[in-house]
Amino acid sequence: MLKSTRHTQIRQLVNANGHVTVQQLNQLLNVSEATVRRDLDELSQDGLVHRTHGGAVKIEQAGREPPILLRQSEFEEEKRRIGHLAASMVKEGQTIFLGSGSTVHEIASKLHCVSNLTVITNAINVVNELVDCESVELVVIGGMLRQSELSMVGHIAEAAIRELRADKVFMGMRGVHPLHGFTGDYLPEATTDRTIMGIAPCNVIVVDHSKLDQVSTMFLAPITAAQILITDKDAPQESVVALEEMGLTVLLA
Repeated sequence: MLKSTRHTQIRQLVNANGHVTVQQLNQLLNVSEATVRRDLDELSQDGLVHRTHGGAVKIEQAGREPPILLRQSEFEEEKRRIGHLAASMVKEGQTIFLGSGSTVHEIASKLHCVSNLTVITNAINVVNELVDCESVELVVIGGMLRQSELSMVGHIAEAAIRELRADKVFMGMRGVHPLHGFTGDYLPEATTDRTIMGIAPCNVIVVDHSKLDQVSTMFLAPITAAQILITDKDAPQESVVALEEMGLTVLLA
């Protein structure tokens, strides 16, 4: 059987069943396990399947993200733990950027006791959280309002962000995949997020486990654009290992 034919059949099986093992392919394709493993490695490198120990699984496509006000009730406990761990990385006297999203808002809610802190943000919910905090100096980014995210995006926002520098950036993501990188589902926000990721030496991505191994419509940046990813303890071990092999430090809250 030609390699191209095998690859097509493997992809069809993975897409139909969600996963496949080396042993199953060995029997179905009537080729050696070594050949099957090479095929799976090649398909994985091309981003067509997600390689696992003993087989492969389908790469899930992330759908459109619900508005932030609806997401606040999703994985509430996990987001609180992630926010607490992320906030513990913020030190007195630092300048940080807080992006939009319900998980990032959990970070903001835990920064009231940090003194001499400067917070740059394009997120209205973060501004509302910290506006009365006297120990925090707020730098608020203007721009085009994305109502579903309560965030400022677009050219005006990006022009302002480029003028600034931070010690750390904290951002959420729609999709996180070791091969396909960080992805989103809204073009104006994608370009703004790329700009944000360029203003600090340390980018910290905060996501619950449901965002792992997901691929959305808009490519934002490769995995190597971030240094740290904080997720929850329900993250699949194989996903964590794959991200760590790409050089990302993964912390479980």
